[in-house]
Amino acid sequence: MKQNLVQTAWFQPCLLLLWIGIGVAVRLTHLTAKPPWTDEFATLVFSLGHSFETVPLDRAIALDVLMQPLQLPPQGSHAVTQYLFAEDVHPPLYFLLSNAWLQLFSGKTGLVSLGLARSLPALLGVAAIPASFGLSWLMLRSPLASHLTTALMAVSPFGVYLAQEARHYTLGILWVIASLGCLVVAGRQILHRRPLPAWLVGLWIIVNGLGIATHYFFILSLSAMALALMGLAIAQARSDRRVLLSSSWRSLYAVVLGTAIASAIWLPILQDIRSREITQWIQNVQPFNWLDLVNPLAQSLAAWVTMLVLLPLESDELAVAIAAGTIMVLFILWVVPQLWRGLRQQIATPQTGAIVQLMIGVVLGAIALFFFISYGLRADITRGARYSFVYFPAVILLLGTSLAALWTGKTKRTVGLVLVLGLLSSLTVVNNLGYRKYYRPDSLVPLMEARSQVPILIATTQNTLVQTGEIMGIGWQFLQEGRSNPPEFLLAHEPQNPCSAACVATSTLRQALAQRSDPIDLWLVNFHAPVDLDERRCQLDSQPKTYTSGYEYQLYHCN
Repeated sequence: MKQNLVQTAWFQPCLLLLWIGIGVAVRLTHLTAKPPWTDEFATLVFSLGHSFETVPLDRAIALDVLMQPLQLPPQGSHAVTQYLFAEDVHPPLYFLLSNAWLQLFSGKTGLVSLGLARSLPALLGVAAIPASFGLSWLMLRSPLASHLTTALMAVSPFGVYLAQEARHYTLGILWVIASLGCLVVAGRQILHRRPLPAWLVGLWIIVNGLGIATHYFFILSLSAMALALMGLAIAQARSDRRVLLSSSWRSLYAVVLGTAIASAIWLPILQDIRSREITQWIQNVQPFNWLDLVNPLAQSLAAWVTMLVLLPLESDELAVAIAAGTIMVLFILWVVPQLWRGLRQQIATPQTGAIVQLMIGVVLGAIALFFFISYGLRADITRGARYSFVYFPAVILLLGTSLAALWTGKTKRTVGLVLVLGLLSSLTVVNNLGYRKYYRPDSLVPLMEARSQVPILIATTQNTLVQTGEIMGIGWQFLQEGRSNPPEFLLAHEPQNPCSAACVATSTLRQALAQRSDPIDLWLVNFHAPVDLDERRCQLDSQPKTYTSGYEYQLYHCN
């Protein structure tokens, strides 16, 4: 009876629709519950075709002036590229797509909708679910493996986390899936010593070009594929060195050449990125210490684990967090050997073993590149778990491939447990118990309202648009609270970040206070410069500080 059900024409499409439905429900749940953070503000501002430089510096400004770059209506695509290239370091494709999305669905006035901005990446994340089915089908031609890969993509906590951010990573994931699909087809052609079809060469070049135009780290994904293909080339050359000049490899060289040409247009921008202030956070200029050795590995492990499981580690209840961590550790120790066993079974299968090995080579190549950049170039890109999007689809594909091999007898329970924990993990993310936003204005603003009974001035040191976004988060939260007497804001520009001597921001703050005669509460938020205030006028608040993630603060009562 079960076999007949599986063989019916409508069963496979309905099962695929089930995974898509779960993915939609998860990604749209509590979509606007988490406060936007500084990177999302960059997406919002540039997608509107606006500039951060319209926010005045070095003087007190009202809340509506701070939030002016988020005002509707959106400007055209020319304004998007103009301000993006001038103030940011990302390629324009996603921002242009987001601009069109906002143009289509936004109103004419008011602030841009966070839900609308986040719905685009959420829907792109949903599109990755059936795309994963297609990728798995290309690799194994197995309905079981394709459905398990699709189910994992639907409930992966890492995938849900990326889909609920107003950023470009889910579009990047789609290009990675498409490029991996081209790799699978090309790999089969090369294994059978057949040339790549012209349509595949053209499609692959276009996909790669669009991927680079979405995020420059897509180049890491392409580099990982190149390393995997180099391994295949070495294996074939052992038996016949002339094979690398065969028609199949020559057509692959055409893909490489076309992709290189598509990449070349970005070289002037790429050469400038490393020197930009906005990228300094991943660059380590301090002497090497033991944390520099441990951090990339620990951060990578965290990203890998959360592609499969993430229980409420960030719960406010310590007991819940400890229990979640314990269960996750035990689960990983139990499931990894089984996943490796399933993967070895697939490698041993003559029909698919070589392609599975090729995909393993992509994942290992990407990890090697991440470690080379983090350790060798001392630019720790593992600090941003989100950058693992460049090989995330390949990991999900291999997990689905392994689970398909385990779908026999008692090991079906293993598969069921993995999927159940995946669903619970996705619910952990959407309920803000995992991958919580680092910046928590929703904690800071209620604290400000409780402690300040007089007008508020919030001051910060501003170095790049990152700090402007940090303060915009506070302004956004005040708008959600609907306070009748909103605060004022002072963004004191400081070329040094942080600054310890001869700081411009110190003087700017002192001058701003000298112009005020009314009693105010001065909140220094992420103010990374010495504070030199008249102690007769401004007294440091004596109450114990409350921890607020992402925001260091000091409160002064100024008479």
